[in-house]
Amino acid sequence: MAGPAAAERTPLARRLARVAAWVGGTALVVAVLDLLGIPVSDWIGKLFDKVGEVPPWAIVAGVLLETAQTSLAALVWFGILRAALPRAAIPFRLVLACYAAAVALNGFLPANLGTWAMLLMFTTLIAGASFAMVFSGLIVEKIPFTVLNVSLYLYLFLSVSGSFSIKLGFLSEHTLLVVGIVLGAIALLVLLARIFWRRLENVRKQIALGGAILRRPRRALVELFLPAFGSYAARLAIVGVFLGAYGIPVSFHNIATVTASNSISNSVSATPGGVGVTQAMNSAALHGSVDAATATAYSIGQQLIISAWDVILAVVLVSWAFGWTGGRELVESSYREAKAKSREMRERRRK
Repeated sequence: MAGPAAAERTPLARRLARVAAWVGGTALVVAVLDLLGIPVSDWIGKLFDKVGEVPPWAIVAGVLLETAQTSLAALVWFGILRAALPRAAIPFRLVLACYAAAVALNGFLPANLGTWAMLLMFTTLIAGASFAMVFSGLIVEKIPFTVLNVSLYLYLFLSVSGSFSIKLGFLSEHTLLVVGIVLGAIALLVLLARIFWRRLENVRKQIALGGAILRRPRRALVELFLPAFGSYAARLAIVGVFLGAYGIPVSFHNIATVTASNSISNSVSATPGGVGVTQAMNSAALHGSVDAATATAYSIGQQLIISAWDVILAVVLVSWAFGWTGGRELVESSYREAKAKSREMRERRRK
């Protein structure tokens, strides 16, 4: 908790000066990369070209709605962590900055490494938190979002032909094999739980802490489900705003199918932000409502604008919560540890 405390003592002018120095340093890095043959400025130019295609009202609305979505999702985590560690001092600013950093990292890193980094940030910053506790908190946090996502997945697969095979073709072609693997994995987990139940008593207690909010239904409704539904509503509204900006009919069908396809692409894709897969899924979801070129332009435009804003928001919030130096060190160390943790878990699954 030393990072936020230090930030409280830092004068506002000094914080703004640090942000300005960071912006200037970023511009210098971009110039150096261009000289080395890495076309960073070209990517930025394409970003502004895409931004120029979108009406200003849509950009403003999209940015505000994305900020609301991120803030409400962070509020879900805030409730989970406060219920797990009622005696710990957990400022919402800390949780919001960590969550925003995770969203930004997931926009350009594969395998949801940003989420792993966020879990490690919570473990590092919050007194009494363990990785087992925050990981079980992640499972709890996914409950309302999973319910909403699954509802839209079913609607997508039942209403849009070919959507299941774009990314999950193997599952549709080998259904019996997949079911057998899932059942075998469940049986293995049950067996391992029975073997290690007594040996992992301390870990079980930590896992139970992560789900403490579920023990009080009213608190779970107010601090878990309501903010999650609000965050999801903002996500749906973002899709509606950008559909309208590109002249695509803003209907329940289009919003639901596009939101479901975006979620699937981000969940199962190994590419940063689900790039490529997202465009294919969106084109399939919007088939019949608009031509493929417009659907692709919409998908790229929304993804670029929202991802760029996620990075800006994360930098501002992390600098505000921890200071520029402390925030940079925190994110860098958490990212390194997240890669190691992710690699370790992949190796365990292979064995």
